[in-house]
Amino acid sequence: MVRTRNADKSAQDEGKEEPVLEQPTENENTSESPADSPAEKGDAPSEEQKDAAPQANDRMARFKALQARAVGDPQLKLAHGPGPNDCITDNIQKSATERNLKETAAESQRLTTDPALLNNLSRKHAFASHNLLKADTEAAGEDFERKRAWDWTVDESEKWDKRMDKKSRHRKDVAFQDYSQDARKVYKRQLRDLPPNIEAYEKEKLAAIERAAASGDLEIVETEDGEMIAVDKNGSFYSTADSTGFTDSKPDRAAVDRLVGDIHKAEEVRLKKRKERRGGDDDSDVTYINEKNKQFNQKLARFYNKYTTEIRDSFERGTMI
Repeated sequence: MVRTRNADKSAQDEGKEEPVLEQPTENENTSESPADSPAEKGDAPSEEQKDAAPQANDRMARFKALQARAVGDPQLKLAHGPGPNDCITDNIQKSATERNLKETAAESQRLTTDPALLNNLSRKHAFASHNLLKADTEAAGEDFERKRAWDWTVDESEKWDKRMDKKSRHRKDVAFQDYSQDARKVYKRQLRDLPPNIEAYEKEKLAAIERAAASGDLEIVETEDGEMIAVDKNGSFYSTADSTGFTDSKPDRAAVDRLVGDIHKAEEVRLKKRKERRGGDDDSDVTYINEKNKQFNQKLARFYNKYTTEIRDSFERGTMI
């Protein structure tokens, strides 16, 4: 009878006894701590790491809460309830919204309203109020001008009278009278456009006093009160008709530019008036010496241009000679 190798091996295994594993006791289990094992020694977290993790989570939660409050998260308000800062923010937003609505309404009203119409209505209202007050005053037997003057002071009344007088004189002075009167008006207008330079005047005056004091023509005397007085010895400090000190005057750059601007402005006005006189036809030939002669030439042209056009063209070409 032949046995196989597997059968012999199984018979040997049956003849052997199975070893019994001994279970460790409780004392043996408690004697070994987790810190003694090298694998568990490196994986155990420290106390600092345990404390840092909750702090980081707490900071992150507070940061998210502040960020959500700044944005206005409704879920955060429902979770935590409205706080005092939320009430203040709501009031500010509400007032800002109301102001924006008022400004928008005012802007739309200004855009839809005609300013000329408003001025016309206000002028009519003032005129009607004046006439009504005048009628009531005359019906009561009182003087209207006297009653209206009660609302004005003496200073205001004098200024008003002066203004009305100046306005009437200006109205009479508008029309052309003669060339001297026209030159006077131009001169007064130029004076209005030329404001006095007080700073430059004081500076030039001080320099003149210093030059006169250095040359000995001017003596500086101090009084008992400490006031400085300049005494002219020779009487040559102030200019006379024979003085030639104005020849040394050198205007500054701003004065020269202002003079050039005035000349250009006068030239533009002259050209504009010339264009208006010619009717805007600058390219045509000037065949007149004044406005009357221009009208006469136009009258002749209406009747004789059809006969003289060819003759004039021939003279201009030189073929007539």
